[in-house]
Amino acid sequence: MTVHFVGAGPGAADLITLRAASLLAAADVVLYPGTYLDAEVLAHCPDARQVDTQALDLDQITSVMVSAAAEGREVVRLTSGDPSLYSALAEQTSRLDAAGVEWDVCPGVPAYAAAAAVVGRELTVPLVAQSVVLTRTQARSTAMPATESLAAFAATRATLVLHLAITRTRELAASLVQEYGADCPVVVVHRASQPDELVLRGTLADIADRVEDAGLRQAAVILVGWALARDGGESWLYTPDRTRSR
Repeated sequence: MTVHFVGAGPGAADLITLRAASLLAAADVVLYPGTYLDAEVLAHCPDARQVDTQALDLDQITSVMVSAAAEGREVVRLTSGDPSLYSALAEQTSRLDAAGVEWDVCPGVPAYAAAAAVVGRELTVPLVAQSVVLTRTQARSTAMPATESLAAFAATRATLVLHLAITRTRELAASLVQEYGADCPVVVVHRASQPDELVLRGTLADIADRVEDAGLRQAAVILVGWALARDGGESWLYTPDRTRSR
């Protein structure tokens, strides 16, 4: 049998793909990250054995998947957002390979895309920012590579998307002021698309106060950059000056 790694999207039950819904409906066992996932997503698999993984380590999670696959059961491993970002996909699939268990991946709506949608912002505005940096910071987590410092990314002045960083908002904002300016727009979206969604808007100068006043500790995405101001040029792709073949 195959273990399906499925992106559960940002949390809303109606923001998963048709493929994800089909895999969930056919699943016998579903492992899900209870810390980040809205329980309504699990309505797509009411008859499956549901395993909350927030208290399990990777070996325990793998054991559940391998055992279920050995019993001939269809297994779905839900990840928050999209499996390509911070999902521990590499660690889990290497363990499944070692156990001889087949697996595949179903993409999902990433949390940063849901956050940008909530506030109605494009992250790549012509003449302002044409790149997006998806990164995180180190707190109680795996060390960041030496070449991936926030200062190095800030020097590009690209739009920054900071995951797993909400408890360090004040420190991070202070480190970005030199490159982006104290008045640079910042948006924090907590649990984008979920019933308890919260949006905080501010600047690098005041966003930490807003985050601390709201008591946010997890499940939030921080968007930083001048593209959020929605001021800039216009795309050459759509300009009337561009010659178009017919």
